[in-house]
Amino acid sequence: MFNKSDWFFLAAAFFSFLFSVSLWFGVGVQASKEAGVFVGLWVPSILALGNYVRQAARAQQNV
Repeated sequence: MFNKSDWFFLAAAFFSFLFSVSLWFGVGVQASKEAGVFVGLWVPSILALGNYVRQAARAQQNV
């Protein structure tokens, strides 16, 4: 169901989410809500890129 690249993109999105939460609340660094929102916007971008890569691989298999 999931291949190695799917897990890579899911892990990258999850770590981006955790990093954005740590920036928002100031865990380990000075709290910066703007930076937390900026990094939080990476999550859907990473997932969209992963979806694109998956669809491109499927299209390559069907050719």
